[in-house]
Amino acid sequence: MLNVVVLVSGGGTNLQAILDKISSGELTNTRISAVISNNEGAYALTRAECAGIPAECISPKQFETREQFHQALLAGVKKYAPDLVVLAGFLVILPPELIAEYKNRILNIHPSLIPSFCGTGYYGLKVHEAVLARGVKLTGATVHFVDESTDTGPILLQKAVEVKQGDTVKQLQQRVMEEAEWEILPKAIHAVANGTVRFEDGKAWILEGEAQ
Repeated sequence: MLNVVVLVSGGGTNLQAILDKISSGELTNTRISAVISNNEGAYALTRAECAGIPAECISPKQFETREQFHQALLAGVKKYAPDLVVLAGFLVILPPELIAEYKNRILNIHPSLIPSFCGTGYYGLKVHEAVLARGVKLTGATVHFVDESTDTGPILLQKAVEVKQGDTVKQLQQRVMEEAEWEILPKAIHAVANGTVRFEDGKAWILEGEAQ
């Protein structure tokens, strides 16, 4: 059974997608042991509590220095002994110590087709605003492993979503979530949980026939 800690900052729609896939049996061998947020008002914490999952806030605002926050976040994650850490809309840069502790065991969902519209400054609605401003016809979402830089770790899954004429930022965000994010994040976790992920030459792969 894969023991997962989910880190969140907001509403927790991706967390809900994970919970729903576990309930439906599409995501197997997986247990969410805790949800941690940097935002005490995050609705994701309520979702976790409703599902009977331990939920807590570890915020930079609670500490005098960033280093103290980093130490607290690492300790907060480690106490649940996760096999995998999932960033489901976590808008805080992870401390290097946490990345090192869970090398190739941290998954992030990003709302674009990396390497497009990613990196510093590209998060949440800002990604979709940039997509619409550029006029691209396809966007989507990417699940990747986290390394020391922003959105540069090995890509595990991607799914494209059509940009439609007249889309608003909110409409595009919703379609990317529904058609891509809520599908590929649970699939990626399922692949990890069932031992079908492989790393080769700095890239990540899912063995053929799994999580397609």
